[in-house]
Amino acid sequence: MNIQIFGKKKCFDTKKAERFFKDRNIKFQYIDIESKGLSRGEFNSVKTAVGGFEKLFNDSSKDQTALLIKYLADDSEKEQKLLDNPKLFKTPIVRNGKQATVGFCPEIWKSWE
Repeated sequence: MNIQIFGKKKCFDTKKAERFFKDRNIKFQYIDIESKGLSRGEFNSVKTAVGGFEKLFNDSSKDQTALLIKYLADDSEKEQKLLDNPKLFKTPIVRNGKQATVGFCPEIWKSWE
């Protein structure tokens, strides 16, 4: 397994995901999404695995950029705005190769073991 956790330092679900893998002695790589973001390739891989851009976007964010993204017509513009503002991603994003989840999903992670 090659687990990557993209998360935020103050996100409780990210901390729960880290604890899930630590408790099972599964090594993982933590990436602070707010400072590092996702590359275009990682974004496309995760988007394909979770079933679309909408599942990655935290539309309940109080950030003004989040409000603007909702009203953009073109999906490619929305994706670019999300990549430019990584704090708008839902977290944690957990990757295992080509597989990925968004949010706290222990039932799926158990199937990866």
